[in-house]
Amino acid sequence: MDLTWRYDLHATDWDELSKLYRDAPLGTKSAEHLREVFDNSRYVCFVHDGETLVGVGRALADGRDCSYICDVAVHPGHQGIGLGKQIVQKLMEFSKGHTKIILYANPGKEGFYRKLGFKMMNTAMAIFRDQKGAVRAGVLRDE
Repeated sequence: MDLTWRYDLHATDWDELSKLYRDAPLGTKSAEHLREVFDNSRYVCFVHDGETLVGVGRALADGRDCSYICDVAVHPGHQGIGLGKQIVQKLMEFSKGHTKIILYANPGKEGFYRKLGFKMMNTAMAIFRDQKGAVRAGVLRDE
């Protein structure tokens, strides 16, 4: 494995990134969607094995108070080797000095983030475009 890490948007193949999200699987996100959200993120992380994109993550951050780690994806062929952990740790390092670093985990992934020092929040709330779908997926509680 010849892993190369990049922390900028230069030379990003947005179609390849869109495919990684489908393969990971983190759902279907178009190349245009990903270009916009990554462009609006303070910190980005891309990992290539040779020429192939195998891992990615980003953080929305204001530089002082809050950094939100999101969209961490690892290709199935590279899962289970600590790559996701390394991506999250790099984004945490970039976010050091913020008052809080937050994220939300897909159901079943909470233990992974606990091992990295994240704690469950009692007051986190959200509004999703597809509220019913988020409830069905177990991301939101319908109370």
